Amino acid sequence: MSFSFHPEAEDELDDAIDYYEGIEPGLGYDFALEVHSTIKRTVEFPKARVLVEGEIRRSLVKRFPYGILYSEERNRDIHRRSYESSSRAELLGA
Repeated sequence: MSFSFHPEAEDELDDAIDYYEGIEPGLGYDFALEVHSTIKRTVEFPKARVLVEGEIRRSLVKRFPYGILYSEERNRDIHRRSYESSSRAELLGA
């Protein structure tokens, strides 16, 4: 199984990496590693994550207040739609 990024989601990831790197050198790198680890777990067990709306699921990133929103496509690929901070999720009622 593979995954792909929505173009806006890739921009969101880059922004979040820059944000954490601005807080402390190396923290952006740590964030990127955690996101990669979360994607790897999601690809291995795509149905193990919670449904948040329709076919959209959310997989939480360890150590950081972010979740990855994704859907499993018919060809069994994971399409990563968005990153969301937990504060944004709370505002959306997720």
